[in-house]
Amino acid sequence: MISLNDLIEPFVRFQFMRHSLLAVVMVGTLCATIGVYVVLRRMAFIGDALAHTVLPGIVLAYFNGLSLFLGAVVAGLLTALGIGWLSRRETLREDTAIGIMFTFMFALGILLMSTARSFRDFTHILFGNVLGVTPGDLTLIGVVSLIVLGTLLLFHKEFELTSFDPIHAEVIGLRADRLRYALLILLALTVVTAIQAVGVVLTSAMLVTPAATASLLTNRLPRMMLIAVVVAISAGVIGLYFSYRYNVASGAAIVLACSVLFGLAWLGRTLRRALSGFWARYR
Repeated sequence: MISLNDLIEPFVRFQFMRHSLLAVVMVGTLCATIGVYVVLRRMAFIGDALAHTVLPGIVLAYFNGLSLFLGAVVAGLLTALGIGWLSRRETLREDTAIGIMFTFMFALGILLMSTARSFRDFTHILFGNVLGVTPGDLTLIGVVSLIVLGTLLLFHKEFELTSFDPIHAEVIGLRADRLRYALLILLALTVVTAIQAVGVVLTSAMLVTPAATASLLTNRLPRMMLIAVVVAISAGVIGLYFSYRYNVASGAAIVLACSVLFGLAWLGRTLRRALSGFWARYR
């Protein structure tokens, strides 16, 4: 049986585990908070697309000896603005614009990667390397988290209204298109930050799964955000521990832990509804 000392031992003993823990707390909070808007607005595909379309920016930055984070930010912002521009005024459906940008940028990234001597140089980008987070990485994650969370807090009412009732928002004078652009930019920054922890392949899960779990338990936005953050951080801690204890991929372990928590929430909701229906018929 695992004791409390066993659980905290790797975080007390190793500095890199403490750095990793701080990273997953910040990334989990960031992804879960903005992920609620992603789920409410049915933008899950955008999160997945952005996670892949930062690839060419990262590869170009690597080739030129620049910051991979900066390269990812530039590519992510270009993708977000491109999706917004292509789908403005319903010139194209948003899912079509996402598909165009997704395939173009990802194919460009793969093409650039194929010119490298080895794909091993990019495995940490694809699959994450939260155990290798440095103090400099933590600073960048912290700064981006403050920017994104601060903006979400400042425009909380506007984002909430345009998420639940965009028509009413337009009637009272809110520019829903500008808020959508702003959310896309914040989402791009979030994706770039999360890639450091869980990689390109698994970032979309961290955006969607905690928020989806919370949506099963409540329909109130502040409570949904709080539950999503708790789920994301819990999954991060559990995933880190199992990654250390059993020597498995940290990013995959975090996302699988998140998926298990979603499954438990779904099972609990299903059982609660079944019992409610049973008692209603019985009475």
